[in-house]
Amino acid sequence: MEYNKTEEKNKPDRTMARQVLLFFSLLSLCSVRAQISYSIPEEMAKGSLVGNIAHDLGLDLKRLTSGKARIYTKNSQEHIELSRERGVLLVKERIDREALCTEMTLCALHFQIILENPMEFYTVTVQITDINDNPPTFEKGEMKFQISESAVSGAKFVLERAVDRDVGKNGVQRYELKPTDHFSMKLHSDADGNQKVEMILQKPLDREKNDQLHLVLTAVDGGDPQMSGTMQIIITVLDVNDNAPVFTQRTYKATITENSPTGTIVATVTASDADQGSNGKITYLITDTLNVRKIFDINEENGEISLIGPVDFEKSRFFQINILATDDGGLTDSCKLVVDVQDINDNKPEMNIMSKSNIISEDAKINTVVTMINIEDQDSGENGHVNCFTNENTPFVLKTSTNNFYSLVTDSELDRERSSEYNITVTCSDEGVPSLSSSVTLTLQISDVNDNAPVFDKSSYEAYIVENNTPGLSIFTVKATDADWNQNARVSYILEDSSVNGVSVSSYVSVSADSGVIHAVRSLDYEQIKDFKFRVKAQDGGSPPLSSNVTVKIVIQDQNDNAPQVLYPVQTGGSVVAEMVPRSADVGYLVTKVVAVDVDSGQNAWLSYKLQKATDRALFEVGLQNGEIRTIRQVTDKDAVKQRLTVFVEDNGQPSRSATVIVNVAVADSYPEVLSEFTDFTHDKEYNDNLTFYLVLALAVVSFLFITCLVVIISVKIYRWRQSRILYHSSLPVIPYCPPRYSDTLGTGTLPHVYNYKVCRTSDSRKSDCKFGTAGSQNVLIMDPSSTGTMQGIQNEKNILDEPDSPLEVS
Repeated sequence: MEYNKTEEKNKPDRTMARQVLLFFSLLSLCSVRAQISYSIPEEMAKGSLVGNIAHDLGLDLKRLTSGKARIYTKNSQEHIELSRERGVLLVKERIDREALCTEMTLCALHFQIILENPMEFYTVTVQITDINDNPPTFEKGEMKFQISESAVSGAKFVLERAVDRDVGKNGVQRYELKPTDHFSMKLHSDADGNQKVEMILQKPLDREKNDQLHLVLTAVDGGDPQMSGTMQIIITVLDVNDNAPVFTQRTYKATITENSPTGTIVATVTASDADQGSNGKITYLITDTLNVRKIFDINEENGEISLIGPVDFEKSRFFQINILATDDGGLTDSCKLVVDVQDINDNKPEMNIMSKSNIISEDAKINTVVTMINIEDQDSGENGHVNCFTNENTPFVLKTSTNNFYSLVTDSELDRERSSEYNITVTCSDEGVPSLSSSVTLTLQISDVNDNAPVFDKSSYEAYIVENNTPGLSIFTVKATDADWNQNARVSYILEDSSVNGVSVSSYVSVSADSGVIHAVRSLDYEQIKDFKFRVKAQDGGSPPLSSNVTVKIVIQDQNDNAPQVLYPVQTGGSVVAEMVPRSADVGYLVTKVVAVDVDSGQNAWLSYKLQKATDRALFEVGLQNGEIRTIRQVTDKDAVKQRLTVFVEDNGQPSRSATVIVNVAVADSYPEVLSEFTDFTHDKEYNDNLTFYLVLALAVVSFLFITCLVVIISVKIYRWRQSRILYHSSLPVIPYCPPRYSDTLGTGTLPHVYNYKVCRTSDSRKSDCKFGTAGSQNVLIMDPSSTGTMQGIQNEKNILDEPDSPLEVS
């Protein structure tokens, strides 16, 4: 496109000179390469349209978006931007052709359009055309000459040329010199096309009339509108100097290698002047622009040209230096020096990553493109010929295509579990002497594919938990690992549904999906369930997910949570059960046996018996292991009839649990003897503290009547008992426990011998019905302490006690 300066304030009239050159070359990676050119004027506003790249390349707008189309340049400076949505190239920032291309006539931007999936790239060239935005300028504001008055008409004086940063018709087109009384201006082009501005004397000077002249030189460019610059010319008229300096050659040539040190003598120019004295003294100077004078300097006296700045072959391959020789009379001559710059291998290969993938799937196919690299060496010849290679022992290979483009592709299958990351070093070396090289290391992550199922660290698990646990207690942790990565390795634990004793296992335990911690849902009871099994599934987060199973066995351990239960003697609420011991009992006489059980197991169920309290501790003892109550000495007549024993039953748990039972023992040979002793067992403290004297007297009368009538009542009851014993046997409550033979390895709670106990009691203590029985040599008396009747049985009535329907038998 070319923009007309006069239409800059209006809508630009774009004349696009577009060259589209598409060529397809089948690269080893099936990437497409094409070249397209545009032309735009400099100084376009930001956002201005450069060209419809999608249309010109025949690309769909969706392809630009899906392929993540972007611009790649060798340096980080971008003047053109790509709009994926519109498929057009836009001016990203103001472009100054003069700043971008300095002295080059042709100025262009070169970049590539990169697309991915599949990878494609297109080369784009944007020609920057010049507009007339710079006026001609002179380096000096004025120029002084000393001209002899004897100078003849036609004498030439070389003037400084104006510099216009614009090119073409926008550059300097003509010069004007005013006034024109003595001098005229002439443009002279040499064989190289360079113009010289010469001031020609038209009319002889007369120092006596005017010893100094002031002229104005105007340089005008060809832009529209035109722009110009001026320089003052001051001429001092001198006396006669009729010979000008003359160079020995019109063109000098020299050669210098790049990066030569400062002070290097490049060449020497020589001019001669036929005049003598001061008129023959020659002064040399360089008339080129400042850019040249920053690199080269000339000795004003001898014409030696030396190097004062750096010389870079990659920036300038030759220099043309214009040299002026001036004598003291103001006469001049000019020549030029052409300096060729020779290349040396001073540039390493430049490695530019055009496009790369930081992550590649482990199931990627062979020949998948990973990275595209552009290699350039600014040197020339063998110094710029580059070879590239990668490090060994990686599943990647570097393939080359035309124009120094390389592609890094896979050449074998990948396995993330074997290697999750590769550091690939690409090294490029030129063929210069000595060789220079560059390298870049690419870090490539291998993305995971869900190709590994979770694996438990054990083939099965067995965990232990103590009963009576708190609901929610952590029991155990199952652990499974997955060789995959990230989501594919994220293991979730699932409790597989099953039943335990007909109940879903989920009502017993739960498993944390994230951690695999198994929690007890409820409190477990060893007495109900000893152990149970279930299965846990470990499933990863891949798609589709993979899983494995493991069996977990939970063993419930017993806790001492049950106190011993006394089965015999049975503790009643109202009646008193008494064991009979005759006064003739010998040492070791078996009074009774305390029978207790513990529903716990192991040592928690091992019971021991101790005599905690006793009316006479010297008379009875309790077997530690079997609970048997025996006499430890001979019973005497002095021993109290009423004996009350408190037996302490304790298990072996930690901490231990215990129970107590009260055993009433009657030491007597006959029942009437002990009856009055047991009538106040349960009512000793039920008297009212506020009884008056009359109540005490009434109680004494009643007691007398009771003692008087006791024998009569018992006699009558015995008679009636004989007549209706069957009825009484069926209606009396019988202690419903006949303990079995109970033993363990330590003998705890055992009954090594068989003993029979016959105990009877009334169902209502107010009716005072008692039955007595014997078992071997043992007597048992059951009384109701509230009874007011008489004893209804005697010990020698064995025909009653020998009846087959005995109330209780414990073996």
